[in-house]
Amino acid sequence: MSKISAIIIGGTGQIGRAVGQSLLGLGWTVSITHRGNHPLPQSLIDQGARVIVHDRDQEASLARVIGQGADAVIDTIAFDATHADQLLEIQGDVGSIVAISSSSVYCDSQGRTLDEARANGFPDLLGPMKETQATVPPGDETYSTKKVALERRLLDRATRPVTILRPCAIHGVACAHPREWWLVKRMLDGRAIIPLAYRGESRFHTTSATNIAALIGLVLKAPATQILNVGDEAAISVAQIGEVIGRHIGFNGKFALVDDDTYPPSIGATPWSVPAPFTIDNSAAEALGVRPQPYAATVGPPVIGLLRLLTTVIGRTGFQCLRDITKAPSTILRRMSF
Repeated sequence: MSKISAIIIGGTGQIGRAVGQSLLGLGWTVSITHRGNHPLPQSLIDQGARVIVHDRDQEASLARVIGQGADAVIDTIAFDATHADQLLEIQGDVGSIVAISSSSVYCDSQGRTLDEARANGFPDLLGPMKETQATVPPGDETYSTKKVALERRLLDRATRPVTILRPCAIHGVACAHPREWWLVKRMLDGRAIIPLAYRGESRFHTTSATNIAALIGLVLKAPATQILNVGDEAAISVAQIGEVIGRHIGFNGKFALVDDDTYPPSIGATPWSVPAPFTIDNSAAEALGVRPQPYAATVGPPVIGLLRLLTTVIGRTGFQCLRDITKAPSTILRRMSF
């Protein structure tokens, strides 16, 4: 009896790696596509992952990638209706489709969302948002409108089960632009005090790539057409995020809680600093049986990966040249096999 098979589109990023690891561990046959710019981690290859070099923007058809078909296709890099059309073209050869969208698609009663928050004001989103929360209209104008266009096209035209996942602030190994770097950099700088805007109270829901992978493994057992939020167990505050990362770094300094509600903040503006909560409701995913892990349980590997990266870049321990590094080089992050 042949194994169930999956094709992961965009397998070298944080989500693709986590999903590949998870499905291989569940006994799936896994093929992973990427553009060939960065190698797949050897650990995935050793577990049997098949590598397919394919650039969907250069060669639109996915038929060559699918080959004889697959039980599931997981698209981690679908961004607009064009990518939805590529998936729809191959749906006759697949059992089900999972596409990664974003919680940034949600908007408040005035139509405000994250994309235009600096120009139009931060959205007033009451409580953790369920999947029924209003979204921006589909279109080509912003990241979020493109994601909604992707969602609508798939849901309207698919003849196979389609699961749309809406994560929030994603963190994981091999993230090209890790939010954690904001704090890691300052902690390793030896700063005694790190300011946090909005008194460190901001709550911008985080989502571990491992939690995304766990949910995907679950929904593929019983494919269905659905939209699911996916976030960490709880939306902890920026101050709590700082404490968690600080424990990994050995940070002995303090956080200065800046009492200023100006938006955007001028002091202590972390990647999670928002003037009002931006949180999602996980209850629909939990009803399927998933139990999201907390941020503290999943952020360790990404932080350790950053430390390894710095050691590689600088070429010696101690991080003597840290002050000369202004940001984590995304190209090196993707090449690292943590």
